[in-house]
Amino acid sequence: MFKALLVEKNDEGKTSASVTEVSEDQLPEGDVTVAVEYSTVNYKDGLCIGPGGGLVRSYPHVPGIDFAGTVESSDDDRYKPGDKVVLTGWRVGENRWGGYAEKARVKADMLVPLPDGLDTRQAMAVGTAGLTAMLAVMALEDQGIKDGPVLVTGAAGGVGSVATAILARLGHEVAAVTGRPDQADYLKGLGAAQIVAREDLTEVTKKPLEAEQWGGCVDAVAGAMLGRVLKQMQYGSSVAAIGLAGGAAIEGALITPFILRGVNLLGIDSVMQPYDNRVRAWKRIARDLPMDKLEAMVQPATLADLPGLGRDILKGQVKGRVVVDVKA
Repeated sequence: MFKALLVEKNDEGKTSASVTEVSEDQLPEGDVTVAVEYSTVNYKDGLCIGPGGGLVRSYPHVPGIDFAGTVESSDDDRYKPGDKVVLTGWRVGENRWGGYAEKARVKADMLVPLPDGLDTRQAMAVGTAGLTAMLAVMALEDQGIKDGPVLVTGAAGGVGSVATAILARLGHEVAAVTGRPDQADYLKGLGAAQIVAREDLTEVTKKPLEAEQWGGCVDAVAGAMLGRVLKQMQYGSSVAAIGLAGGAAIEGALITPFILRGVNLLGIDSVMQPYDNRVRAWKRIARDLPMDKLEAMVQPATLADLPGLGRDILKGQVKGRVVVDVKA
């Protein structure tokens, strides 16, 4: 038996989440069993824990869209007992049991070896949000980041925080967007050179194009903000879009800025990533993410804290990265 945060649904369709004990034979089928050490809290986890159940396909269910730990047993030659591994994506925590349990069983293809330079706690301080941020930075690099400030929207959130720290470490001038003035010191501590008020990028304007400002952008918001940002991008620059917190609709005409300024809009999905790309991204994280900055983003939590944290993240009240010590 082992501890897990189990979400259950009653006959009336209402869900409830509580820490309980489950048996190993309840785990899904898979090639590798992992002793989970750490997981994180992401927006999708909040939806899965919440009263409506959100993304969960069947009950009872263990949320947690990522985890890091130690291989306990393996039927795959790539992994041996004692190996440190990390998992993100693959709809873990949504379609199948995830990281909010002391054990997880998954297919070997879902895992990535933990790179040198990271321990399991640090890996989850990075987590899915950090992996997504690195994938966004890599996508911008592939297209070529222009001179001038690189904009990061939703900068105080999980993805935005890590993107800000990585871009600053790589020598870029980062302009961090936030709707909360009290987060300015936090963002400057991560390396942001300037703070942009969210209101400055959500004000409605009729102009098809504005003055060129940004040499690249990691956008975690979309919606009206993305529509405004696209009008301000430098010629030939790129926007890596990773979230839809502000909505899926973009205001603006196709001819501007995509044709007149050649702006690239790059969609980033951490779920659908080839193995080699995930390995490359995790190695880049171990090399390029300043670990001292990483600690400034971290809030510790336990399994018992998760129901409340699930509600808080849906309300936008969680800053940085929440690392769940599954063993505590």
